[in-house]
Amino acid sequence: MEDKITRREFLKKCADCGLVLGAVPFVGGLGAVENILNGVTGATGLSNKEASYYKRLSGGSVKCTLCPNYCVLKPGQRGTCRVRDNTNGKLYTRVYGYTARVRGDAMEKGPFFHFLPGTSSVALGTVGCNLQCLYCQNWQFTQIKPEDLKPPPQYLPPASLVSQAKKYGRPTITFTYSEPVVAIEYVLETARLAKQQGIKTLVKTGAYINPEPMKAICKAVDAVNIDFKGYSDSFYRDVCGGKLDPVLEAIKTAHEHAPWLELTAMTVPGKNDSASQFRQQCQWIMKNLGPDVPLHVSRFFPAYRLRNLQATPIDKLRELRKIAYQEGLHYV
Repeated sequence: MEDKITRREFLKKCADCGLVLGAVPFVGGLGAVENILNGVTGATGLSNKEASYYKRLSGGSVKCTLCPNYCVLKPGQRGTCRVRDNTNGKLYTRVYGYTARVRGDAMEKGPFFHFLPGTSSVALGTVGCNLQCLYCQNWQFTQIKPEDLKPPPQYLPPASLVSQAKKYGRPTITFTYSEPVVAIEYVLETARLAKQQGIKTLVKTGAYINPEPMKAICKAVDAVNIDFKGYSDSFYRDVCGGKLDPVLEAIKTAHEHAPWLELTAMTVPGKNDSASQFRQQCQWIMKNLGPDVPLHVSRFFPAYRLRNLQATPIDKLRELRKIAYQEGLHYV
């Protein structure tokens, strides 16, 4: 039909109108969250919910089995993620229902390609992450404990979160900004309740997670975008504080079980942006996922402990995008 426009034309019209995608306010703003807070007793910024995915050990210790860190914690100790701790021989999550950031984001900021384009999602993140990326773009709340966040985390339990999305006509809820893996109990319960209300749940994750919980997330939510940080174990080890292989397995799990999968590769100058490594990354995607999984090549900006680096040159992004197409990927 003559009134249809292309995606490129749509984005240009948004720009011409002064709409900055990624800065769409959450209708009702944080006031909507504050109204929930006013009706909740004891919103202290820390949850007291027993965690999933752990084993009890002798002497009151526990072993967390959520991610490849496999933290073994004595009573009083907290995991690498800073949000799961051993209290009296049980593992607890301290971020269930507590958010560090809530806002309305354009779907394109997710980034999600042609998944309900032009809509706005209720986007939120908790404190904490089980990786320690030196370039973390949200380090102010991913690399701290919940009790150190100022102002304190805001109480927005799953039922209230879904209710707000429904009230303000948001078709989706996106767990992003920090690492949804460390808040898996919050994610799964929200997804369950959202589905009952016809609202879709999305996850933006580094996928540093073990197979069983990854499969649970994929079967619960409607879309997953995984940060495929680089095709190099040394990069994961030296820059991110993790390992490559578990992420590769998580990506394959998501490809098998998630209804919708996309990947994001942030290019950090001099760290993971070589043409040869990126070509190998694209070849792995082609071999294991096929050509149709969208790949977003995103730009690094100086942050956290890599402020000495320059932002990724635009020409570098174009170069890598060209390589991805050369290797057969369809949506880059």
